[in-house]
Amino acid sequence: MTTPGSTEQLKIVIVGHVDHGKSTFVGRLFHDTGSLPEGKLEQLQAISERRGVPFEWANLMDALQSERDQNITIDTAQIWFQTKKRQYVIIDAPGHKEFLKNMVTGAANAEAALLLIDAHEGIQENSRRHGYLLNLLGIRQIAVLVNKMDLVDYSEARFRQIATEYTAWLKSIDVEAKVFVPIAAKLGDNIATRSPKMPWWDGPTVLETLDAFKVAESPKDQPLRFPVQDVYRFDQRRILAGRVESGSIKVGDRLIFAPGNKSSVVKSIERWNAPATDSAHAGESVGVTLTEQIFVERGSIAALESSPPYELTRFNARIFWMGKQPFRKGRSYKLKLATQEAECSIEAIEKVIDASTLATVSRHQNEIFVGRHEVAELTLKFKKPVAFDTIGEIVPTGRFVIVDGFDVCGGGIIVPGNYPKRTADGTHRSDNLYWSHGKLTVAQRARRNGHPGCVIWLTGLSGAGKSTIATELERELFNMGRQAFVLDGDNIRHGLCSDLAFSPLDRRENIRRVGEVAKLFAEAGLIAITAFISPYREDRHSVREMVSDDQFIEVFVNAPIEVCEKRDPKGLYAKARANEIQDFTGISAPYEPPAKPEIELRTGECSIAESVGRILEYLHLQDVETEISI
Repeated sequence: MTTPGSTEQLKIVIVGHVDHGKSTFVGRLFHDTGSLPEGKLEQLQAISERRGVPFEWANLMDALQSERDQNITIDTAQIWFQTKKRQYVIIDAPGHKEFLKNMVTGAANAEAALLLIDAHEGIQENSRRHGYLLNLLGIRQIAVLVNKMDLVDYSEARFRQIATEYTAWLKSIDVEAKVFVPIAAKLGDNIATRSPKMPWWDGPTVLETLDAFKVAESPKDQPLRFPVQDVYRFDQRRILAGRVESGSIKVGDRLIFAPGNKSSVVKSIERWNAPATDSAHAGESVGVTLTEQIFVERGSIAALESSPPYELTRFNARIFWMGKQPFRKGRSYKLKLATQEAECSIEAIEKVIDASTLATVSRHQNEIFVGRHEVAELTLKFKKPVAFDTIGEIVPTGRFVIVDGFDVCGGGIIVPGNYPKRTADGTHRSDNLYWSHGKLTVAQRARRNGHPGCVIWLTGLSGAGKSTIATELERELFNMGRQAFVLDGDNIRHGLCSDLAFSPLDRRENIRRVGEVAKLFAEAGLIAITAFISPYREDRHSVREMVSDDQFIEVFVNAPIEVCEKRDPKGLYAKARANEIQDFTGISAPYEPPAKPEIELRTGECSIAESVGRILEYLHLQDVETEISI
């Protein structure tokens, strides 16, 4: 099959519930646009006649698919058709929920979508699920085709009913269809020409709808992203092969390769079976040589020094899970982003949603997983930094898939967060930074203060009594002549951490900063008392390692959530229950209690004075073995 010579091209995906007529529609579309291989229709009609069965348009699509798989007539990766306006590349996505990952894989590269709904059966589970997935993949040009209108006697009322119901559902996920079109794909009604059987319809045909879609502009004006696909050696040259996903690249550009921050200058841009040029733009596959032969491998992402990607060990994401086994916290999976592969795991799950009903899935606190055909908002963590952008910044480096074993089981997008963004000079790390050691020792400071420095880390739910205990403990230590100071969670967020929100990533950074400050307090010989929810064990353990184990005293202020909610000194639980506060620990975000705290205070049973007394007693017992008693 030959493809037309038009320069404009649009990729579309066709989705819908199983048996809602996608294959029939595609076969008819190919026929009505004159895009069939010569003699193909007659060949299949003759086969049907010999077999004594009626010809089905769906058989035409099956035949085209078979030929594509055998690399005959039709391009191995794409099925083409044309209108007078442009070329189209069509992706026929399986409708059965068992093949959702095929649909996601195809739709990820589409710029527009046609979603079919059977007029007789109406809106089904996958009709809603596919709509949600299109939204998840960022496809905003969507037309809904209400098919098989012949089965409902071309009823305008039935068409309007489906359009009204599905419009309301799409609105609930912030999606708006461009148009609803009534069709009968089998008979060609409203495909290429307006049907006389639906005189009440004065809207566009399917072809008019397609031609009204806009072709996405090539992301040439975005920052450069050049994922390295492979590295080849020719004579003395080392060529980095890949596709320019966004922006442009030219000879003389200084590139930084993330993750890793290695940099070099572009020496040449090579092309296959074409002369070398001085530049390349988004959408072009090229080879790049560098002036300095740095070690770069598959998975690295090249960018200009002025606009590098994020390079972190965590990011916030929204995923759709399709694996037969649940996506579980505590297990390792492989993430593929552009050409990168990285081991990942779930750090925290904020929300799990049923993709067909949009209902929030409730599970027991110990059941932390995402089930099949569920959508989740979560935080992924990695053992090593990965390079990425958010989906709203650069699409190719803002989406990913997750592999379990050898199967692609999930797909997702990276959502915005307070990710630290490197500046141009942030890529040049100084080699002239040294830790400054003073002339005073820890022992000398302890003698002067009358006690060694330490960090008393109070952790627990909001309302458990952390701040109250901390301030009372500070007062008691002050009255005893000890040097102590409280680092309170709310106070810190007014200054040092005022730029942070409450996502898992922000909570982690909040605790890291506080840990660094508390460490300096302890090194100065002071008793740093911290009062932070600090919900994640890993974060608290990181501070313990930062401070040193013998200076870190973890105090679990343990009060049941019922007690905390009853106290609710700041009215926060009431707001969280009313969905006025998102990611609230204990309600919509998890709390991981300490496994082996130095002290546990059950504040639902003991008083503030008793709690403070327990800590003072521990401090005294701990210090018996040191030279200086607290």
